[in-house]
Parts: sequence; C-alpha cells; structure tokens
Amino acid sequence: MLDSNLKTQLQTYLQNLKRPVELIVSSDESAKSKELAELAADIASLSNLVNVVKGQDARVPSMKVTSSDTQTQMTFAGIPMGHEFTSLVLALLHTGGHPLKLDDAQIEQIIALPGEYHFETYISLSCQNCPDVVQALNMMASVNPNITHVMIDGALFQDEVNERNIMAVPSVYLNGQLFGQGRMTLTDILNKLDTGAVARKAEQLNEKEAFDVLVVGAGPAGASAAIYAARKGLRTGIVADKFGGQVTETVGIENFISVKATEGPKLVAQLEEHVRDYDVDIMVGQKAAKLSRSSLFEVELESGAVLKSKTVLMATGARWREMNVPGEQAYRGKGVAYCPHCDGPLFKGKRVAVIGGGNSGIEAAIDLANIVEHVTVLEFDSKLRADEVLQRKAASMGNITIIKQALTTEVLGDGKRVTGLDYTDRATGESKHIELSGIFVQIGLIPNAEWLTETLELNGRGEIVVDGQGQTSMAGVFAAGDVTNSFYKQIIIAMGSGATASLGAFDYLIRHSEEENTQAA
Repeated sequence: MLDSNLKTQLQTYLQNLKRPVELIVSSDESAKSKELAELAADIASLSNLVNVVKGQDARVPSMKVTSSDTQTQMTFAGIPMGHEFTSLVLALLHTGGHPLKLDDAQIEQIIALPGEYHFETYISLSCQNCPDVVQALNMMASVNPNITHVMIDGALFQDEVNERNIMAVPSVYLNGQLFGQGRMTLTDILNKLDTGAVARKAEQLNEKEAFDVLVVGAGPAGASAAIYAARKGLRTGIVADKFGGQVTETVGIENFISVKATEGPKLVAQLEEHVRDYDVDIMVGQKAAKLSRSSLFEVELESGAVLKSKTVLMATGARWREMNVPGEQAYRGKGVAYCPHCDGPLFKGKRVAVIGGGNSGIEAAIDLANIVEHVTVLEFDSKLRADEVLQRKAASMGNITIIKQALTTEVLGDGKRVTGLDYTDRATGESKHIELSGIFVQIGLIPNAEWLTETLELNGRGEIVVDGQGQTSMAGVFAAGDVTNSFYKQIIIAMGSGATASLGAFDYLIRHSEEENTQAA
C-alpha cells in the first residue's frame, strides 16, 4: 500500500510514539477494504507500539485509531490517503502520546467542554481544506475522551451523501445534526461549542499593549509584512480570521520562484511556521470591523475587542466573487460551489456548469471533466480569457461544452438541491435553460475592504489605493497584497508588496518619532 519513501518517512514519525496505539479495522472482501487492511498492516510493521485488530464498525471499510490508556478514538471511514494522509499520521502521533501543537489554554478549554460530542466529517480526498477540519476535530478527540470523530470519504459512502443531501465538503455533523460546512479552524469550532469563549478572548485582546505595527490579515502579504516588521525590532501583531487566506484553496503552485512545485496548504503551513520564528503576537479567529484614529490607530474587531497600534498594515486579501443572482445563496452548499477540487468528487457522473472562462474557470472545467458526466462553461464575454494552452486542452475533451456571451440569470432547484440554471444569450437576447446538478462559480475575486469604505480611499473595484511604499490615503496606514490596487494578483507579488509596505511603516515610524522629538524640544 505504502511505497518505500512513505514507509521510511512514516517510520521516522512513529519513533515519536510513547504509548501503544490500536488500529481497529472493519473490512469485508471489497477492494477498498483490502487496501485499508494493507495500509493498517504497513503501519503496524513500522512500530512495535502499533497493533491491528479486527473490528465490526457499521461503516466498511473503516479504521479506528485508539488507545487503551486514554480511551480516545478517531475513525477514518475510507482510505486516508491524498490530502488526508497527514491527518492519519497526526492521529497516530497524538493517540500515541506525541504532544499537540496547541497552547495550554486551548487544551484546557477542550477538556472543560461538558457533555458528549460525536463528530462526523464528510470529505473528499482531493479537498485541500478538509484536512484542517479533520485534524482540528481529531485533536479535540485525542484530548477529551467524551469527543469522538469520524472522517468519511464522501466518494466512497455515496448512499450517506445522498441521504444527507451533502453537496459540499467538508460537511461536519455533531450528534447527528449539521454543525457546519467549509473551512473551520479549531478556534471556530470551539467558539461554536463554548459560547463564552468569544467574550473571554475579547477581554484578553483589550488588555494588550499598543503595537508598533499591527498587520490585519495573514495571507502571503500579511505574513511577509509581519516578518519584516519583527526583524526591525518593532512590536508586531498580526490579527486575522485564519492563516493563509486564498492560498489555502490553491491546489498546485508552480510559479513560486525557487520552489518548482508545492500546494497551497503546505505553503500556508510554512508561512505560519516562519512567522512564529519571530516575536510576533499572532491573533487568529478574529475579523476586523472598523478602523479609527485618536492618539493611536484603533482596530475594532467583530468580537468587540479593540487593538491599538502606532501604524496599521492592511493585508486582508480577497474572496471569491459571487454571481449575485436569484437562487445562488439559497443553494450555496446545495449544488452551488466555489471550489471544484473540494466538491467536484461529490458530483461524480452528473452534469455541472462552470461560470467563468478565465484560467480558473477553464482549469476547473478540465478537472471536473475527469469526474462528472458533462461540463458546460458559461462565459459572459465573446471570447475566453484563459491561456491558449488551457483552451486547447478543454477543446480536446469530449464532455466540455463552452457557451460564450452567456449571462447567468437564476439558479434553480427543488428546495433541497440545484436542478439547473437560466441564462440569457447576450447575442440574441434569448432566455435559455440548462438542467444540471452543480454550478461551480469561477469569476474572479473581490477585495475584502468594504469595512474601510469610509476610512481609506478605494478605487472603482473596491481595492485600497496605495503608493510605491504601500502608503494608503491615511498617513500611518499601509496596505499590501490582493486587497490593494496592485496590477497583478500573484502570491509572489503579494509577498513583495507586504515587505514593501512593512518597510514603509518602519520608515513612517522613524520619521514620525523624529517629528515628535523635534516638537518636544
């Protein structure tokens, strides 16, 4: 099951086990069951602390990772390979006593949760966001024996997917009821379970001393800015909803200079690790809501907390642009999706549409064509904007239809899931209908700057206007990355602009300090 390289790597990891780990495998004579049994046997062969026993779980194939010492348990229903192999490795390590990368306050919060929590997470093995959720819930299960978690491969357990009408991953159920969909951090999960957590955290944030540089956003631009500020010896803070931004949803990255190929989640982990090497106060699970200035800049968060700083650097990035047509929000997660890599496997053998003919749209169509029955691409313009090589590839595939000058007007459904869409042929004005099961929206990004409309100058696209040093229209406030009016939205450009803006903030602090000293004299 595992090749020699993976076995070597895994054997190295398993040397960190401190107590016995039991793998309870429930299987039958199916090919997938045999794969899982082989995987379990490979793992057990690499450590004398791992033992395999036969189980009788209702889901087959499945593998429960447990410890008789702690009575904790987490289960993998399916074959945890692909993006989920890391989740399996961490489950083994944490069950075997290897320390979790959680602070003491989080561990205490998990242990203190009252009652029993039985989580189930439906994933696809091609989903790059799913492992974050799986690993967060597994960590909770490894700390508190009253918490259990099952990862379920939706492509392998189609009957459950259909019964629960799951059309987006990750989809998390708690005690049989839908708990949440999409990316969730451990902080997000705990905030939903522990209703007093937000208020307690806000109190802690209010007590923080003023920063020299407060970075709002933790994508490539924000990470770069924080590192450059910290290296200058400045008191630096970084506040964000979560680390990584849009990069976490990027599967393949092949134009990051000096790195031939990587994946978004891997790059995000490296960015966070690099930032943590410096004296940076990292505050995640927080969204900025308002910027104001008195003697210092004040950033008010949605939690009610207020952070103060001598300078502020905006790196809030961008999010997927929506169609803004009737039915889109009603069927979001019920057939309307924005991540083809995540949700594509749930539409195996079905007919879907991709909205948008740029690089992301045509790439999505090509990927989906290998899974679904048929893909219809709807492009608003009279020509595609995707690179020629992508257009040629799409044209060579027999199950992709491209319709140009198409304006989507409505998403239709039966109340539970998408059944089709209506569009207008812009060349003739004729209204047309397509029957399908899924719609993947790939029409670009929109900057996360609405909350700054009354504070900073924004251009017609809603982007923050900056100069060559990353300075905004308000002295002392800088910005970088996809939220700004930079011409090109690329990871490497965002990082460079983050460094530029951070150096601009450093220069501002020096000059501002000199002015204050001159006035005082």
